[in-house]
Amino acid sequence: MKEEFWHDKWQRDDIGFHEISGNTLLTEFFPKLSLSPGDRIFLPLCGKTRDIGWLLEQEAAVAGIELNEKAVDQLFSEMNIIPKVERVGKLSCYSASNIDIFVGNIFDLNKDVLGHVGAIYDRAALVALPEDIRYQYVRHIIDITQLAQQLLISFEYEQSLMPGPPFSVGSRQLYEYYDIEYDVKMLTTREITGGFKNRVPAREEAWLLTPK
Repeated sequence: MKEEFWHDKWQRDDIGFHEISGNTLLTEFFPKLSLSPGDRIFLPLCGKTRDIGWLLEQEAAVAGIELNEKAVDQLFSEMNIIPKVERVGKLSCYSASNIDIFVGNIFDLNKDVLGHVGAIYDRAALVALPEDIRYQYVRHIIDITQLAQQLLISFEYEQSLMPGPPFSVGSRQLYEYYDIEYDVKMLTTREITGGFKNRVPAREEAWLLTPK
């Protein structure tokens, strides 16, 4: 999926994937990560998610990466934070107290630039990617976070009924991607009221990935 696809969505404010009130599965299962105050959590493909503000309120430090600069500008504006912006290789970094958000292609982010993280919160990053690059993404995330634990939110539905994104990523695929390095545990699964676009039945699932 080309970068222009996502830039166009942000340009047109076609961001149905953005949850205005944040994700309730995060608030329910965040304690499963057993993080201490000040521990750093990484959000790949973060957009302007309200989850970031919630995490900061829990005294977590936040790192993230987002392709679209407009999304990051809006993120900081909505939190009433004026960030420091600097260039880091091919990326830009927006930073303030306890928060670093990189702007650019996630594959241009390496572990030295990212720094240490205690956990990953993948709200809908894996499911945003088509199958042909999903495995590359998984290996890259494992590398740059040095096998950090993950709270991962995915969707499952009949892929033939809707082209995606978000794409359907079921339990079989998750085990194929992660089972070698992680213990993979489903925390919950729930029906999405009305499904996707009120026409495709779908389920939202929360997973805990713990390094073996």
